Amino acid sequence: MNEFTVVVVLLAAVLVAAFARKAHLNPPLVVLAFALGASFMPGLVRVEVPPELILGIILPPLLYSAALTSSYQDFRAALQPIVRLGVGLVVVTALVVGFAAWYLDPLLSAPAAILLGAVVAPPDAVAAAAVGRRLGLPRRVMTLLGGESLINDATSLTLYRLALAAIYASGASIGQGAVVFALAVLVGVSVGLALAYVAQIARAGLRDPAVDTVIGLMLPFVSYWIAEEYHGSGVLAVVTAGFFIGQSSPRTTVATRLHEEPIWASVDLMLESFTFAFIGLQLRWVIADVDASDQDLGDAILLTVVVLAVTLAVRPVYIYSTELLVRSRWLQRWRDRRGGPGRTGGLGQPSSNLSARELLVTSWAGMRGVVTLAAAAGIPAAVDGRPFAERATVQMAAYFVAIGTLLIQGLTLPSLIRALKISSEDEKEEDDASEARVRLLATRAASQVVRGQVEAWTPIMGKTEAERIAEWATQGLLARETAAATLMHPEADLSDGELLELTRTTAPAVIAEARQVLRSAGAGLPEEPESDLPPPDPEEMRAAAARLTNHITELRTQMVRAQREVVVAERNAGRLGESVMRRIMREFDLEEEAMEASWAHRL
Repeated sequence: MNEFTVVVVLLAAVLVAAFARKAHLNPPLVVLAFALGASFMPGLVRVEVPPELILGIILPPLLYSAALTSSYQDFRAALQPIVRLGVGLVVVTALVVGFAAWYLDPLLSAPAAILLGAVVAPPDAVAAAAVGRRLGLPRRVMTLLGGESLINDATSLTLYRLALAAIYASGASIGQGAVVFALAVLVGVSVGLALAYVAQIARAGLRDPAVDTVIGLMLPFVSYWIAEEYHGSGVLAVVTAGFFIGQSSPRTTVATRLHEEPIWASVDLMLESFTFAFIGLQLRWVIADVDASDQDLGDAILLTVVVLAVTLAVRPVYIYSTELLVRSRWLQRWRDRRGGPGRTGGLGQPSSNLSARELLVTSWAGMRGVVTLAAAAGIPAAVDGRPFAERATVQMAAYFVAIGTLLIQGLTLPSLIRALKISSEDEKEEDDASEARVRLLATRAASQVVRGQVEAWTPIMGKTEAERIAEWATQGLLARETAAATLMHPEADLSDGELLELTRTTAPAVIAEARQVLRSAGAGLPEEPESDLPPPDPEEMRAAAARLTNHITELRTQMVRAQREVVVAERNAGRLGESVMRRIMREFDLEEEAMEASWAHRL
C-alpha cells in the first residue's frame, strides 16, 4: 500500500464531498462518480487497502457514530421488522443470489456462489440515509433503514465465514451456522455492553472533555477487536456500545457532549468519502484481474449483470411478501390464539406499520457499500496452498453490485420519493406539539428551583434582593419558553404581533404569581429596615456584586439542569422523540456552557 496515494485519495475525496455538500448534492454518489472516472486515468496506480483495515478501522467508527445518534426507543419499537430485514432478508438474498450464480455458471461451486451472495447481501444505509434526511423521509422509514444497516452486517459476515470454511475445509452445516451465529450475537452484545459500561463510568469519573472524547473514539475499535478475538460479532459489539453510550449521553458533561459532536461529524465525512472513492477507483482493476485470470471476461460480465438484477429484485419481493404475511388474517388469528394481541408487548407491532408508498421507498433503498467492498477485497487468493479459482469473478460481481446499486438506486431514489410525495410533515407536527409540552414542563421545573432557592437566600441578602434575583431569573426564561411553546403548538395560528402581545401579557402575570409565592415562603422573616444609610465602600460594593453574580449564575445553572432532567425523563418514558430531545438538550448545553465560559463564572 502506498501511503502517499491513500492520503491523496482521502484529500481529493473530502474536497469532492465538500463541493457536493455546498451544492446540496448527495456526497457519496458524487464522490463515487468522480472516482469511477478517475479510475481510467492513464498512469494512475492501484490504491490497495487491506480488507482487515476496512473492516477493523473504517467500519467500526461508521457503525458506532450511526448508533450514537439512533433512537433506542424507536429501534426497540420496530425490532421485529428490523430483524426481518437485517437477518431474514440477508439470508434470503445470499441464497437466491448464490443459486442464480451457481445455475448460470456451472464452474462456480456452490460454496463460492453462496460466498458471492453473502458479500452482496447487506445494504449500506449511508447513502439512503443521506437522501432520506435531505428529502424528509418519515422517521419510521429512517428507523427501519438505519436499524437494518446496524445488524445486517453481522448476519452477512457470519454467512461469509461459513462459505469460506466450506470452500477450504470439509464443509459447514446449517447447525454449525446456527451455532456460529448465536455465539457471534451473544459474545458481540456482551462485549459491547461491558466495554460501554466501563467507558461510561470512566467518563463520568474523569469529567475531562478531551479525555472523554478520546475514550469515545477508541471504544468502537476496542469493542470490534475484542469481540472478533473471542469469535463474536464485532459489528454487534460496536452497535451495542454505540446504543449504550448514546442513551447515556445526558449523563456526561456538557463540555464533553459539545466537544464530541463535531469530531464525530468530521470522522464520518472523512471515512465515508474515502470509502466511496475507494469503491469507484477499483472498477478498472477488478476488470483487469478477471482479464488476467483464466476466466472468460464475457462470462464474468454476464454473471455480474445477472447478480445485480437478482440483487435488485429480491429486496422488494421479500419486503412485500413478508409484509403481506404478517398482516394476513390467519397469522393474526394464530398470534391471538398464542397470547392475544398484547403479546408483542414492548417490541411493538409485528408489522412495520408502513404505508404502501413507504414500503416502495424502503424496497428501493438497498444500496451496497463498505461491507460489500471489504468482504470482496478480503476473499483470499489461496488457503493452505489451494487457490480459489473463481476469486476474480466473485470480486468483480461484488464490486459491480456495489457500484450498480449506488448509481441505479441512489440516483433514482430522490425522484421516487418526490413522485410519491412522501414527507415527514405529520411527524413534524407531532414533534412540535411534544416539544411545546415538554418545554412548559421544563419551565415549571425551573420555577420550582427558583422557589426553593429564594427561601434559602432570604436570610443572606434579604427578601427584596432575593425576589429581585428570582424575577430576573424567571422573566427571560418564561417569555422565551411561552413564545416557543405557543409558536410550536399545532393548533396555534398567531401572527408575530399577537405572539408578542401574548408574551407581554402572560409573563408579568406569572411573575406576579411567583413573587406572591416568594413572599409567602418568606413569611415570618423580618422585613429589611428602610433607612438612609451612607453609600458602602467601593470594595464592599465589588464584593457584593461578585456574590450576587455568583448567586445568579448558580441559580441559572440549577434551573437548566432541572429542565434537562425533565426532558430526559420524558424521552425515557417514550413521550418525546430522540431527535427532539437532542435538539432541546443542545440548547440547554449551549446555555450552560455560555454561563461557565462567561466572566461571571470566574468571579
